[in-house]
Amino acid sequence: MEPAVSLAVCALLFLLWVRVKGLEFVLIHQRWVFVCLFLLPLSLIFDIYYYVRAWVVFKLSSAPRLHGQRVRDIQKQVREWKEQGSKTFMCTGRPGWLTVSLRVGKYKKTHKNIMINLMDILEVDTKKQIVRVEPLVTMGQVTALLTSIGWTLPVLPELDDLTVGGLIMGTGIESSSHKYGLFQHICTAYELVLADGSFVRCTPSENSDLFYAVPWSCGTLGFLVAAEIRIIPAKKYVRLRFEPVRGLEAICDKFTRESQRPENHFVEGLLYSLDEAVIMTGVMTDQAEPSKLNSIGNYYKPWFFKHVENYLKTNREGLEYIPLRHYYHRHTRSIFWELQDIIPFGNNPVFRYLFGWMVPPKISLLKLTQGETLRKLYEQHHVVQDMLVPMKCLSQAVHTFHNDIHVYPIWLCPFILPSQPGLVHPKGDEAELYVDIGAYGEPRVKHFEARSCMRQLEKFVRSVHGFQMLYADCYMSREEFWEMFDGSLYHWLRERLGCQDAFPEVYDKICKAARH
Repeated sequence: MEPAVSLAVCALLFLLWVRVKGLEFVLIHQRWVFVCLFLLPLSLIFDIYYYVRAWVVFKLSSAPRLHGQRVRDIQKQVREWKEQGSKTFMCTGRPGWLTVSLRVGKYKKTHKNIMINLMDILEVDTKKQIVRVEPLVTMGQVTALLTSIGWTLPVLPELDDLTVGGLIMGTGIESSSHKYGLFQHICTAYELVLADGSFVRCTPSENSDLFYAVPWSCGTLGFLVAAEIRIIPAKKYVRLRFEPVRGLEAICDKFTRESQRPENHFVEGLLYSLDEAVIMTGVMTDQAEPSKLNSIGNYYKPWFFKHVENYLKTNREGLEYIPLRHYYHRHTRSIFWELQDIIPFGNNPVFRYLFGWMVPPKISLLKLTQGETLRKLYEQHHVVQDMLVPMKCLSQAVHTFHNDIHVYPIWLCPFILPSQPGLVHPKGDEAELYVDIGAYGEPRVKHFEARSCMRQLEKFVRSVHGFQMLYADCYMSREEFWEMFDGSLYHWLRERLGCQDAFPEVYDKICKAARH
């Protein structure tokens, strides 16, 4: 009884404190209290529910039987909207707080919500090396299933809660992207319900215009109902080499050379200051040296970015063997390094051993409970941005990030960008090596002002023919947006498919200038 009494007393004291200080004060200034007491246990319950549900559904093979009926129900909803006069735009009925993006989509309240309950893995075909999935399948589901049967995705983006639909309609990247490209480049087919309620399947050879226009379109060309994605054989471990590098010129040179080596299955860089970084290169393998095995995904282990930083602080190279699924989700527990701002003591060994098994809190629940005041504070004093620039501009880009926002660590992830039609492609006619520069955290530049600083950064990215990931806040005007992205195929298809009255233009859906 004593633990129960102690817990009750703690809960009572917490409620009294909240009553005295006010809930808004606690949520803003002592957010870790709310997160640790409420969001961590709730997040764990969510994870268990979705894991058990996905396992049962796949084992019983109920998803393939029900998929066709679910698609027909979506078609019925779209046709009813059309029969009722097409008075407002359509959007998916999934609540905005459930998305990983920190942006809250206010359009959900004004647009016609089409309910799309499609969250299952439909089929794994190892002969064709294809997995067919519904759009709300998460990366956590995919890795749990595929790695258990010896397969994996060529590009498997980091966070567990990222969905296939979000990675196609937005974009996705991982440290294997220097070999395989963005997430869209490992997809072989999309199935959609269009603005008139019709169903269409598109591939590089069938309805190819739509196939190349769907990525980055943010659901403004139709409703994605299924996708086919390449899979490749998986191995047990990643042999990961850590190499600290100092001096920006040396960092850029080392990172570029490693990104061009096809023998590297994975390449990643963590930049801890303007001239200090750790470059990591990995190769999948079935063999491991027991003394160098590091199950970095275990709840009591140090956060990965802190573990990597030790190699920099001690100025030593390292070699470790990391279980494949642990490697894929190496930044999940700490949400890259965002969790240190929410739970400042989260990497403390005591906290990790006692409560690390509940980490991380669901991003969706963090959004749901942040409130308008905290949201505005985050908007003005916090940066979450991924900018994609040509590798040849890396040094210039890092200097620009340093001067405009000064956020560290910075994530460096290389990727090959093929010359294909669509919103995003290289300036020339040949594939080009790009790099994703990810900045997540509180800017340390003096007199940071979100709008002016981000517009300055966006201007630089446009000038080097780079691209901004669309999950983040975008401050560009409509003209600037379409200077960054190639809208020729997109606009032609919107007119041809009757999308103007059915879906907002992608700019109006994601850019702040259009939403305010």
